[in-house]
Amino acid sequence: MGDVTDDPVDDPVEALCVRLHRGLRGEGPLAAADAAALGCALLDLGHRGPAVREAVERRPADVPPAEAADLAARLLAEAGFEPGFDLVPERLETLRRALEPVLRDLPGAGGPGARLVVQDAWYPPSAGVVLADGWLHGGGLPVCAGGDPVTAVAAVAAHVQESLMERDRRALPLCPDHGLGLHALRHSDAAVWWCTADGGHPAAAIGRLPRTGRNRDDRPGRRA
Repeated sequence: MGDVTDDPVDDPVEALCVRLHRGLRGEGPLAAADAAALGCALLDLGHRGPAVREAVERRPADVPPAEAADLAARLLAEAGFEPGFDLVPERLETLRRALEPVLRDLPGAGGPGARLVVQDAWYPPSAGVVLADGWLHGGGLPVCAGGDPVTAVAAVAAHVQESLMERDRRALPLCPDHGLGLHALRHSDAAVWWCTADGGHPAAAIGRLPRTGRNRDDRPGRRA
């Protein structure tokens, strides 16, 4: 496990996807010729989507910049391209910032000793939270989990919660009102701890769980 790297891309299709992705972000030229080349490569691999067909049928010189950007975005979607954290480092930082409120509600993770790392040997790219004692949950946080702060907090909370449940064999945290294991999710544009009792209700915003919900760590909880 480590941090992001700048290793060269060996796969030609992946290399074209990376170039188009960087062009769309304004980090390099966005060439219609690259879109045409990617379309041909995807066609050879059996892709027959509308963006692929358009890319191979149009001359690059006839594609204006605005249309080239739209075509590049659609090609990447049809290719199923998933950028790594090296290409969208802001998403990694969003996930790292999300860890702070999560640790306030899950002190069993080890507080400041817990850290978020890139699992660079995994595909697709993912991140994971190493607890203070070195425990790392088998699952991973996909790059898309860092797309916005609310999604990131909910995703990191669920990931750390699963790590603690896997390590300690009990559900944490618990609903202060019902004593049931809570679920981390996005609700009404907020990251919340959700209780399924009484038809379902938010117990607290993640990072603001009442102490009564955190202080039941010394006894087994019940799964919701």
